[in-house]
Amino acid sequence: MSSTTKIISDWLSTNTYHHSDFWDVEKLVEAKEKSGQSISLCIPTLNEEKTIGKEIIIFKSELMDRYPLVDEIAVIDSGSKDKTLEVAASYGADTYLSADILPEEGFKPGKGENLWKAIHQLKGDIICYVDADITNIHARFVTGLVAPLIYRPEVHYVKAFYDRPLAFSEGVRPSGGGRVTEILVRPLFSLFFPELTAMVQPLSGEYAVRREVLEEIPFPIGYGVETSHLIDVYQKWGLSAFAQTDLDSRVHRNQATTDLGKMAFGILQSFLNRLESLGMVTDLPQMETIFRQFQVEGKTYEQVLKEIVEEERPPMNTIPAYLKSRGRG
Repeated sequence: MSSTTKIISDWLSTNTYHHSDFWDVEKLVEAKEKSGQSISLCIPTLNEEKTIGKEIIIFKSELMDRYPLVDEIAVIDSGSKDKTLEVAASYGADTYLSADILPEEGFKPGKGENLWKAIHQLKGDIICYVDADITNIHARFVTGLVAPLIYRPEVHYVKAFYDRPLAFSEGVRPSGGGRVTEILVRPLFSLFFPELTAMVQPLSGEYAVRREVLEEIPFPIGYGVETSHLIDVYQKWGLSAFAQTDLDSRVHRNQATTDLGKMAFGILQSFLNRLESLGMVTDLPQMETIFRQFQVEGKTYEQVLKEIVEEERPPMNTIPAYLKSRGRG
């Protein structure tokens, strides 16, 4: 057995959980209160009026009203054109437009932007991020992620993993999902950061992180945010800083292969930038930002061009307004 294989095997045995390990929410609340930590739940959104209401209802009723585990539930929105914010507010969530947070820093469209600005807007010592498009939402999407942080001070960053059945009009397909992970990210990690292959689903949108970790790392504004987080946290704190929790299943809408291509293009930009900044590769050429696809109609072949630029926000602890808000400015 190679040293990397043993490291991963040992980590899996100590830092990988099933959500049922934390079934006793009363015990979890007691441990949280004893630790003196506060928890913020952040749901980044863009046009999610169909699913956001159910998420807010379940999280608020189970994790605020029934068990006082979560101290605030906030929706950070990129500028939805539907009724996402109205629905979320009507069920008791705090709602914010990303563009209104740190306005002096400007606004950039992208999920990573919402996650970054949440660090400034929310109060918690732990921030738990949950995507807004989950149709089988359950309290375990929070309890399973924050519990390792509450019980184990040495753990800094907890990722979710799950089966990903894809929802189709005729029902639910029993297996599938994780295509960008298995085709792109896992091969890249295997080549350059083999210990990070321990993460079952590195691109999962559900994770809980300590504030002091989030404020020290940069945030790509787009598709590369999760991959970059793993690399940056790994470089600063090592594999032992991570844990992961099996949440059983996550049902969500299917994405077209063309959309997954755009995601992969953005992730690859961020990944190569990380390799260069770490000195693992040198003299990279200037990378193009136009992703090129095709659509065919009859005998007409048309290029479909999409500019994807993985800009990054700097660590939040370099932003004067943030430092001032935390009494450090």
